[in-house]
Amino acid sequence: MVDVPVTRLKKLGFAKTLRRDNWWVVPFLTFLGLGGFVVYATWSAFHPAVASGAPSYIWHGGGAHYLSPFFSPELFGSDESWFGAKPAWIPGWLPFSPALLILWAPGGFRFTCYYYRGSYYKAFWGDPPACAVGEPHRGHDYRGEHKWPLLIQNAHRYFLYLALAFVVMLGLDAWRSMWFTGADGASHFGVGLGTILLTLNVVLIAGYTFGCHSFRHLIGGFMDRFSERPIRKACYDGACKLNRRHQLFAWLSLFCVAGCDVYLRLLTTGILSSDPRLF
Repeated sequence: MVDVPVTRLKKLGFAKTLRRDNWWVVPFLTFLGLGGFVVYATWSAFHPAVASGAPSYIWHGGGAHYLSPFFSPELFGSDESWFGAKPAWIPGWLPFSPALLILWAPGGFRFTCYYYRGSYYKAFWGDPPACAVGEPHRGHDYRGEHKWPLLIQNAHRYFLYLALAFVVMLGLDAWRSMWFTGADGASHFGVGLGTILLTLNVVLIAGYTFGCHSFRHLIGGFMDRFSERPIRKACYDGACKLNRRHQLFAWLSLFCVAGCDVYLRLLTTGILSSDPRLF
């Protein structure tokens, strides 16, 4: 019997590696993308600037009704909100914005997403920065998500239910953006650039949501025999196809929702004079 020598690998320091490729590019771009989105979304939520007496997140120019997805659904805030103006039970000294009442739901869904958590663990925590690259933490290894604060990641399946409701509500916003109030006071079907952006936004968010691992499990992942449920089998196959592009939908939907808010902010503040209409 031949004794095989055992070689123990020495634990490398932070960002130390034997890799010769540009391994840092992906985590760096992830840091910029996610970090930039969080900064902008936070700023936008606290700064719903008012232009011409109307909140900046709703634009009515040319008879349109464009509502920023950062503020949808609008529970409190304006005359068009579900429950009216700012409620009296919110202290006057507390910063208030309609976005703060709803952003926690889609934000929680993305924060606990299997793809996003793998991305920001690398880009923000360096746990590890990339495969075969030294991490900054010493004295312990990754121990899973069964202790606080990482235990909150297991709430992803529950955030899914809220995310599905948001797909419906954003779809209603997109539908509403297709109807313009004319000079006669009646609603007429039309398509503007805002309509296209809001519709594209809900399509991308739906693609991201319906491709979620938890959604796949919800519609059939726990079943042993799909042959007895052909409709569920078809839905499961569709979710699997979306799941193969989950990363792509995650990023496109993230940038699109921010792009919609930027576009509507430019309209309501007058930086853009009009919304181009196709018809």
